[in-house]
Amino acid sequence: MIRERLFVPLMLSPIFFFLFFFYGYPTLYNLYNSFTDLNLLGMKTGGAFVGLKNYVQLLTSTDFYRVLWNTLFWLTAVSVGLRIVLGLLLALLLNSATLARYRLATVSRLLLLVPWATPPIVAVVVWRWLLDGRQGIINKSLQDIGLIDSPIAFLANVDTVWPAIITIIVWNTLPLVSLTFLASLQSVPPELLEAAEMDGAGPLQRLFHVTLPHLMPTIVVMTLLMVFWTFNNFVYVWLATGAGPGLFTNVLATEIYIKAFIDFELGFSSSVGMVMAAMMALFGIVYFRFVAMREFREIM
Repeated sequence: MIRERLFVPLMLSPIFFFLFFFYGYPTLYNLYNSFTDLNLLGMKTGGAFVGLKNYVQLLTSTDFYRVLWNTLFWLTAVSVGLRIVLGLLLALLLNSATLARYRLATVSRLLLLVPWATPPIVAVVVWRWLLDGRQGIINKSLQDIGLIDSPIAFLANVDTVWPAIITIIVWNTLPLVSLTFLASLQSVPPELLEAAEMDGAGPLQRLFHVTLPHLMPTIVVMTLLMVFWTFNNFVYVWLATGAGPGLFTNVLATEIYIKAFIDFELGFSSSVGMVMAAMMALFGIVYFRFVAMREFREIM
């Protein structure tokens, strides 16, 4: 009996060891550094213990709340919301009888793979060229059709920089959301849709009362994953604008990089990282407690 009880923990112990080695230890080490004044140039000597000084400095800084707003609203809320809505609409289109009738479903799905197969670095480089104020094809096209009189520096203008960054993010990651929703759509039992149609339900009624409830667990999980991936993302903002113009598009991920490798303040950078981790942990707990679990209970 004792051997049987110990069998599962023993089999799982290597997994837990590697999880702790790759995730647990770096997190604890980063937490320790956040209480020190560790400097990049003094790695060998280490940093002196300063207690909560880094956290107090961070949370009392007005720049932190601007960076937090950029991260929560522009980078996360707007881009995730757009991807969920557009992904659902695109999945419904790809699953429609119209595309199947004209034999365009397969071609459309193959074309959708192109942005997804493009590495984020390549995607940002391509879009920087497209949005360039002097040689960008988007500016030239808008001027040719008379929509603008002079070129727009999309990635250097405070009025257009965030929409431009969000466009890059959505273009590169929307296929994943759409294909995930499409797979879930194709698992909707046809007999449910047929029964709803026989009962007199129209297309919109079938969508809201049959299709969307079936998709809700997928929407919940995809929203959670998109929030985690986007909130922690560094590549799109840094490669597109370098957190500029100035520090206008600075987010928490780029703030960590700037403080650690430009200002050399590793201790302060670690405190920013721990605040990010705490916010994501809190979001995950709240999201699962009040949204995910409720949806899963309704489905079951």
